[in-house]
Amino acid sequence: MSFSDRITRRPLPVDPARGADAAALCPDLPQRLRDLVAGVAGSSPYLADLIRREAAWLPGALDHDDVVARETAGFDDLDAAALSVGLRRAKRRVALQAALADLGGVWPLEQVTAALSDLADRAVDLALRAHVRAEVARGKLPATGADAGGIFALAMGKGGARELNYSSDIDLIVLFDETAYPEADQAEARAALIRATRKMAGTLSDVTEHGYVFRTDLRLRPDASVTPVCISAAAALAYYEAEGRTWERAAFIKARAAAGDIAAGERFLRELRPFIWRKHLDFAAIQDAHDMRLRIRDHKGLGGRLEVAGHDMKLGRGGIREIEFFTQTRQLIAGGRDPDLRARDTVGGLAALAAKGWIPADVAAELTDHYRRHRDIEHRIQMVNDAQTHVLPKDGPGLRIIAALMGEADPQAWATALKTRLERVHGLTERFFAPSEPTEDRPPLSDAAQAIIDRWQDYPALRSDRARQIFRRIEAPLLSRMARAGHPAEALARFDSFLSGLPAGVQLFSLFEANPQLIDLLVDICGTAPALAAYLARHPSVLEAVLAGSFFAPWPGEAGLQAELDRALQRALTQPGGGYERALDAARRWAHEWQFRSGVHHLRGLIGAEEAAAQYADLAGACIAALFPVTAADFARRHGPPPGRGAVVLGMGSLGARVLNAGSDLDLIVIYDADGVESSDGPRPLATRPYYARLTQAMVTALSAPTAQGRLYEVDMRLRPSGRQGPVATAIESFEAYQMDEAWTWEHLALTRARAVARIGADAPALAQQIEALRRRILTRRGGDARVLPDLAQMRARLFAAKPAHGAHDARQGPGRLQDIDLLAQSCALRAGDPAHGTLAQLRAGRRAGLLSPQVADGLSSAWRALWGLHAAVRLLTDRPLDMDEIGRGGQAFLLREVDAASPEALRAALARQVDTARQLIEDHLPPPDP
Repeated sequence: MSFSDRITRRPLPVDPARGADAAALCPDLPQRLRDLVAGVAGSSPYLADLIRREAAWLPGALDHDDVVARETAGFDDLDAAALSVGLRRAKRRVALQAALADLGGVWPLEQVTAALSDLADRAVDLALRAHVRAEVARGKLPATGADAGGIFALAMGKGGARELNYSSDIDLIVLFDETAYPEADQAEARAALIRATRKMAGTLSDVTEHGYVFRTDLRLRPDASVTPVCISAAAALAYYEAEGRTWERAAFIKARAAAGDIAAGERFLRELRPFIWRKHLDFAAIQDAHDMRLRIRDHKGLGGRLEVAGHDMKLGRGGIREIEFFTQTRQLIAGGRDPDLRARDTVGGLAALAAKGWIPADVAAELTDHYRRHRDIEHRIQMVNDAQTHVLPKDGPGLRIIAALMGEADPQAWATALKTRLERVHGLTERFFAPSEPTEDRPPLSDAAQAIIDRWQDYPALRSDRARQIFRRIEAPLLSRMARAGHPAEALARFDSFLSGLPAGVQLFSLFEANPQLIDLLVDICGTAPALAAYLARHPSVLEAVLAGSFFAPWPGEAGLQAELDRALQRALTQPGGGYERALDAARRWAHEWQFRSGVHHLRGLIGAEEAAAQYADLAGACIAALFPVTAADFARRHGPPPGRGAVVLGMGSLGARVLNAGSDLDLIVIYDADGVESSDGPRPLATRPYYARLTQAMVTALSAPTAQGRLYEVDMRLRPSGRQGPVATAIESFEAYQMDEAWTWEHLALTRARAVARIGADAPALAQQIEALRRRILTRRGGDARVLPDLAQMRARLFAAKPAHGAHDARQGPGRLQDIDLLAQSCALRAGDPAHGTLAQLRAGRRAGLLSPQVADGLSSAWRALWGLHAAVRLLTDRPLDMDEIGRGGQAFLLREVDAASPEALRAALARQVDTARQLIEDHLPPPDP
């Protein structure tokens, strides 16, 4: 079916006689299309003129939808003069076909704007290339192999989003790739490309007897008042990195490499991503966008009463710009963390934000509908006289024409409905932007509380005017929530400590203002968990994780965590300005958020102590497994790939047993297999032994070194053969010989918890399996040694003499406590030759092997669970020995809930009973130590 046969919209409700002469010029058109042409000509002098000019072209041309390709075919080799005429004719025809397809209901909004945008891209590309060729022909531009001489144009605004109007100007930033030219030629090239850019703009925007193509605006370039119309990509990057503002970040959401050297343009945009898309949730952008909106309103005088007559559909209240700002600001907030939100077009951006839960789906759908309707009206306004305006006519006849072009017979009803729409858009968007003053008063404060608050103004986080302005809006809600906390004085004191440690406040205060539920969480943490509050002060950005959809999603497990971290590391390594150091920072940010998640879930009772232990272990395992290959790859750049079969990292102690807490360090061993290879093969080769030793040290540094994002874990390598005296990485042959012939009983006990957590190298999976088989063989052979229990008794006596319990609430150290139960459980796994890693599994292994009676195994398992619950809760509250006064009543309430005790006194009594029972069960099982 031809284009003309698909005109289905009813004829325009205007007097067809006004356009009859134009329709008569096209006798070959079907009647419905002739009616449409007559209505168009009667309503729009601009379109009537296009119809008269192109009457002979119109009937046959309308059988084709790809009007841009058709109308610019053969233009590539035209000189500038011929191109100028050809592009103006093409613009007339593309605009006419798009208008008829739009008014006839054949093309949706997106196809109309895409056709106009495609024409703009094609016109800019043709004009740029024509003038670059001319500069080369004149000998003014040095020869280069770069496409289009390395020059490229970025389409900005509606052009970048492929959303151009009928009478849009086109906003361009024109840059050139300075690396396309030798340094000695760059000044000459720059001058020639500036001339080509000016001439390109003239080719498109000068008004001749043939009209014009597109008004061209080059003022969005960096520092436009002092820079030429074309600058180098390097200069532009330097500007944005040093001086770029929020409005420029928002503008680049829509930026697209549209003409010239497209590859160079796309490379520039990739390098600019860190400027546009911040790694944190950028809620401070809301205030920037609101300030910009107010400046536009004041400058344009658009702050008055809303009336349809004379209303600016773009900048006025409830207009297109409000929907665009609403969308772009939310994209800026979260797009740095989620690339799926980086859609250039407004409709696509709204859909992405709704899909990711940043705005309700019904709000996105409603704003999308309003946006499309607003754009349709904007197009009709511009169809009338090809005027670059977004303002509705002020007179009745003018409004009737716009309503008629919209297919509406009743102008008054149409205006009433439009006013309702504008008010609705304003209501939906204003709530997001306009900062509201607090509706609640500050609660009554004691003198001590007021003294704390008075010193806040001297804290680094509140030094800037903007930070103080935002904080004033959240201070009353914050204090009110603290007053309602179970222990308000403690909550305020800990919030004071939190606030004093913040280096800056704008981003965090903006986060609280936009998400009041985070204030509740902060008060909860400050009132309950001092250690978690201190962690939050060191890493305030982790609060952003609460807003992500995954914060309350099911736990992904170690494999899922590793896959996610792998992706984060690859982004950090490959993004512009990325590299190994960026990857380490990315790993720390990522891990801190997941650690915070587990802590919050534990604090709020969403998971228990054992589940929290497994989550912390999953997280540590994922960090090591993801970072070890990245560290190895960085090391290999200098020294070559790992020689031999590779290396395996064994998690020992609590990591191997998968029972970490909020403050655990990591016990690790690295085992490698040189497989007869004597050295690495790289720019700076190393002998195999020092290669793996230095690689291990690099891995430890990657995990434990403090960076701008803090540290990941403290790492302990003392469980390796020979402890501090042995090499940090051990050959598999040496490891086997040592364990079989030299290792002490305590080292065999430690081996019961060894678990492969990371590996690198050509044959690493098989090497990991071999090491696990070796571990089991060592346990089987050494577990039958008659010295195991006597050695355990001696070791136990020395250990508890050297490290007694830290007070009555110590669940870990001392007879009958966790460490004591762990040692006996490990001896069960060793004597039974059982591969189990965790304490409870090892106690079950001892029961299966007849080493423990069911009563002893069950009694010790019950005691271990109770003690672990206490220990894990304490570590979440404080990193020091438990002091009931220090953790306060909020911490006490959490602790008592976790151990199911009615009071601190009941907790102490229950703990004493459990410890005494476990101690007696263990000592009854062991021979007395030698005197």
